Amino acid sequence: MSQPINQEALDQLFREARTHSAWLDQPVTDETLRDLYDLMKFGPTSMNCSPARVLFLRTREAKERLRPFLMPANVDKTLAAPVTAIVAYDTKFYDRLPQLFPHYPGGREIFANNADLAQISAMRNGTLQGGYFIMAARALGLDCGPMSGFDNAKVDAEFFAGEPVKSNFLCNLGHGDAAKLMPRNPRLAFDEACRLL
Repeated sequence: MSQPINQEALDQLFREARTHSAWLDQPVTDETLRDLYDLMKFGPTSMNCSPARVLFLRTREAKERLRPFLMPANVDKTLAAPVTAIVAYDTKFYDRLPQLFPHYPGGREIFANNADLAQISAMRNGTLQGGYFIMAARALGLDCGPMSGFDNAKVDAEFFAGEPVKSNFLCNLGHGDAAKLMPRNPRLAFDEACRLL
């Protein structure tokens, strides 16, 4: 049976976690990126479909390929971040269902024969995995700067040409410069966002 995690962990994952735009000059290792994925992958998706695909841009050259497709306000923070992840999803995720959901042999055909269902499932579950990605990064002591503000179609053409993969959002990763954080924006209270029936 699961038990609540301690308050310090909740602070790190939620209450004190912030979206960072300024970064300290501290590297993120490939091992940490592998650990991040190895945590993220355990988050649930429907039929274990796991459509998320992540491309980690770690070099100046890779970031320069991304630069032309960023909104101007996102250029400097992206180039300064140690790593920028393109969090994407595989529109043909169902081809992996025989591997990922083997106890249901007809699973692949449910999506292969229904393009609309496949698209919404890829986007929904890929986005869900994107949330797990952020939480896994925070659990490993990384700061995150998730963002849209880029040309998805051009990013897809540059980085995923010939693949059934579509970009969802970008997430800068590293150790944020807390001295350059803006004040936290408000959040809705329970009664403003939730109802009990």
